[in-house]
Amino acid sequence: MTSNYKPAAAPSTDLRRGELYRVAIVGASSLKGKELADVLNERNFPSSDVRLLDDDEAIGQLEAMKDEITFIQSLRNEQFEQIDFTFFASDVQSTRESWKVAQNAGSTIIDLSYGLEEEAGAMVRSPWLERQLGQTVALDLQPGPCVVAHPMAVALALVLLRAKNVGAIDHAVATVFEPASEHAQKGMDELHEQTVNLLSFQQLPKKIFDVQVAFNMVQRYGEQSSPTLASVEGRVLKHYRKIAGPDAPLPSLLLLQAPIFHGYAFALHVAFSSAVDMEGLHSALAGDHISITRLAEEAPSNVNAAGQDGISLSVLPEEDRPGSVWIWGALDNLRVAAASAVECAETMAATRPRGQIQ
Repeated sequence: MTSNYKPAAAPSTDLRRGELYRVAIVGASSLKGKELADVLNERNFPSSDVRLLDDDEAIGQLEAMKDEITFIQSLRNEQFEQIDFTFFASDVQSTRESWKVAQNAGSTIIDLSYGLEEEAGAMVRSPWLERQLGQTVALDLQPGPCVVAHPMAVALALVLLRAKNVGAIDHAVATVFEPASEHAQKGMDELHEQTVNLLSFQQLPKKIFDVQVAFNMVQRYGEQSSPTLASVEGRVLKHYRKIAGPDAPLPSLLLLQAPIFHGYAFALHVAFSSAVDMEGLHSALAGDHISITRLAEEAPSNVNAAGQDGISLSVLPEEDRPGSVWIWGALDNLRVAAASAVECAETMAATRPRGQIQ
């Protein structure tokens, strides 16, 4: 393997110098919410209190935070009082209904639901790309919502920005395979139920996708499904433009719903203006958050990417086209989103008053 994933960084010395923050996770029982809680624990985010909030169905569920067992509480306005950071891992509707209350209470907003990307003052961010580009993000003392960039926008931008360091890119085309977990637990449940019902010759549930996705690959959902695949494609490209900078090559993108539960897989065709050295390309791609597998090693897949903070790639040249390569990759969509969200909070901690609990 050319490069291993870099371990998740601990918070900086400045962040840990006596500062304790109160944190709320809205949508704590969701897939993103649970992953976010795990990452907060693993990165030792300096918190004195983490409130797990969700709708009535999840109230009372027990969850582990650090060395303690806590439980999910109801989503009420008073829960946001004296909260420094509020992470929205809920559905879009819940985010839009609650975020203003949290912001007015003085909380910094970090949105993993994409519900706030069109709000005035919202900033789409990826700390991984900010480091790749050497950017320093200027943050206000009262910042607008921070929207965590879509994991596939992060992956494509990171790969193409590094690839262009070995040669000019004529064009890039990406085919991305969407997992059911991007539709939260309900999407995974429907894929499971469709699979079971197909094998037992029963009617298929279609409340989420409005189309058969079990044992099937589709380019669009049924008319009753929301969001559409086309709108997700649009979000990936929109976020790509915001985080990759003006010099990054813009890929053509096709998004397909795959019959997989968790993790993105993608095929990226990159055509360079001239022949490229494969070892040089491997070296350019490998590094923080990207590992390269060789032909003798297990190929990247959404299964072996599970639980990883980074992106796993394999690179294959086109024999008859010396300037063209295929890049096959995989990443854990929930993990990448959660890690990015916590890193955003770490960088925004400078906007919070220091040395005291808010």
